[in-house]
Amino acid sequence: MIFDKINKRLVVLCGHYGTGKTNIAVNLARYAVSLGKKVCITDLDIVNPYFRTADNADELKSLGVRTIIPEYANSNVDIPSIPSEFQSVFESDELCFVDVGGDDGAVALGTYADRFEREGYDMLYVYSAYRPMIRETEDAMDSLAEIEYLSRMKCTGIVNNSNLGVETDAETVKKSVEACKAFAERAGLPIVFTSAVVSVAKLLEGEEGIGEILAIKDSTKKLF
Repeated sequence: MIFDKINKRLVVLCGHYGTGKTNIAVNLARYAVSLGKKVCITDLDIVNPYFRTADNADELKSLGVRTIIPEYANSNVDIPSIPSEFQSVFESDELCFVDVGGDDGAVALGTYADRFEREGYDMLYVYSAYRPMIRETEDAMDSLAEIEYLSRMKCTGIVNNSNLGVETDAETVKKSVEACKAFAERAGLPIVFTSAVVSVAKLLEGEEGIGEILAIKDSTKKLF
């Protein structure tokens, strides 16, 4: 079970631009709620053009998920900001998912590194074997190392979110597994789960070597 591997209350989703961190954060929140957990999700994509959790705010609220979203999310105002409510994640009893956007988000995360260290956290690096800038293992390693340096925090696991958007099929996901394993071995980190839209996840059930699968909500949007 995925939450046997994610056992801290504070869960940070980080990774290279465009790897689907928000998609994973939102779907983990949905899954956690379905298990009866009390859930919060917060967006640290502090550069306004990259805000994405706000796109899902209404649905998440309807599920009972507390959302913490920067004031200017999805507006035309480009002012980097961290909502004051963010501090509450350290004081609540909720399972909190923190969606971090690229270098800017990692720097913002570093502001709270000491608090995360005291409270305990899992930090999952979201990986895609089909993302050009991290396709090679060493490039992915460079990305992970930069995020750890800027955030002053350490990744604890890897999420395989390799996909080709709406063109993704079961074979697309299966082909990504070896690349993700090579990256995980090089990083010395476990693969926590592989993600796939519901229709593809069903086809992957029981496939040897895939490991845990997070079935994510089908979408016509690009996922990577």
